[in-house]
Amino acid sequence: MSKKILVTGGTGYIGSHTVVELQQAGYEVVIIDNLSNSNAEVIDGIVKITGIRPTFEKIDLVDMDALKDVLNRHKGIDGIIHFAASKAVGESVQKPLLYYKNNLVSLTNLLELMPEHNIKGIVFSSSCTVYGEPDQNPIDESAPIKPATSPYGNTKQINEEIINDFVHSGAPIKSIILRYFNPIGAHPSGEIGELPLGVPQNLVPFITQTGMGIREQLSVFGDDYDTPDGSCIRDFINVVDLSKAHVIAIERMLENKSDEKVEIFNLGTGIGLSVLELISVFEKVSGKSLNYKIAPRREGDIEKIWAQADKANNVLGWKANETIDDTMASAWKWQLKLREKNII
Repeated sequence: MSKKILVTGGTGYIGSHTVVELQQAGYEVVIIDNLSNSNAEVIDGIVKITGIRPTFEKIDLVDMDALKDVLNRHKGIDGIIHFAASKAVGESVQKPLLYYKNNLVSLTNLLELMPEHNIKGIVFSSSCTVYGEPDQNPIDESAPIKPATSPYGNTKQINEEIINDFVHSGAPIKSIILRYFNPIGAHPSGEIGELPLGVPQNLVPFITQTGMGIREQLSVFGDDYDTPDGSCIRDFINVVDLSKAHVIAIERMLENKSDEKVEIFNLGTGIGLSVLELISVFEKVSGKSLNYKIAPRREGDIEKIWAQADKANNVLGWKANETIDDTMASAWKWQLKLREKNII
């Protein structure tokens, strides 16, 4: 019998790609999402790729009674992958209470109910923002956790502490914490990709929407950082590569391949690329000249960070394989598909 995985935030960007990888690996998937930053039609894209329709429950994880109801109706869940969180750095600075409520309560509700339902493990979607402004790059898992530069980053730090404290208390669960760098791109089929509601908070959808003429102009926040071209540097990782790591992590937990109760892995390419360099890659693969301007620095942004991913490579047996050109081409293919469907 196939193992059953609960994917919270499963109609979101990374969640939907992970559902595809889980189903293709033979897992049964139950999705929970409140559709605050996604669309239920994403499930149709998942079906087109996999031929399988995952179970979908529209609830808010902050609503404990609704979560209890879902877990009571879907017996036998083996593990959880927890994506459901508000995730925009800039927005979190403007709306801190929204971020603290959504991101902290959703996790504590899940953890509280896991032992009762005999759910053995949780893969947690964390972020390289927990490292703050790093002392050196590339950065590995032993680097100090710095004061967060945004409420969003702070919720990731606090959530990691909550998981560690809960497991340390003797809770009968395991956890793998995956610290992402910057996921971009789309499924090569063009059936699913990043589709934020309203004005994009992330860089690549803003780039592709500007390239399509939906947005008049892209703002590059700062050109006076201590980097070769003055713009921020990030480690941009293909979303499908990233999603595959979650399948490996779930299998590792459920098959007890490690004696450690909590494990932490960086997920990145190990290559730092500036915002202006990424724009250049987009222009090359799309054939479009992008209309952008240099804007003042944005509060909460880190100057430069990229991953040392050796632990994920050697312990998990996972590696980022897709090139930045192919990744940006997939993002543009997705944008063209959205235009073809008159979605945006």
